[in-house]
Amino acid sequence: MSAAPVLFEAVSTPPRSLSARGMRLLCLFCSAGAAVPAGLFLLLGAWPILGFMGAELVLVLGLVALHRRWSAAAHEVVRLTEERLHILTVNGRGGRRETVLQPYWTRVALEERPGAASRLILLQRNRRIELGGFLSDAEKRDLAEALSAALRRYREPSFDNPQLR
Repeated sequence: MSAAPVLFEAVSTPPRSLSARGMRLLCLFCSAGAAVPAGLFLLLGAWPILGFMGAELVLVLGLVALHRRWSAAAHEVVRLTEERLHILTVNGRGGRRETVLQPYWTRVALEERPGAASRLILLQRNRRIELGGFLSDAEKRDLAEALSAALRRYREPSFDNPQLR
């Protein structure tokens, strides 16, 4: 990383609505919900079904736990310095995408699409980089305004000259 001062930085993470306590409660309720039909099948003599129900329960809870881990690791960092605009996108599985743009020529566009989520795009010549794939429309709008203002301040700096006071 360069030693240039950071003019703007935004870190985005996907929403995580299920806490560790919520995960334990989900496991408890799913297990209790599976125990009722399992007991019924056991009473009816269909005991081989119990293995399938247990495997189904482990699969569902395992996929939920995997999704929680991946969403905890995913993030996106947009950093503007005097030298460059650096975008780092990390998905939950460890994949990284780094993009470096020249901030003077970069423009921010928010594409509103009726009936679908809007898209936040950084434009530079023939390059298009999408930001904030997991942000809501309001959050994308806020990020677009803040990043546009930071790029505007970068392109139009105000100098304090004491001789002109």
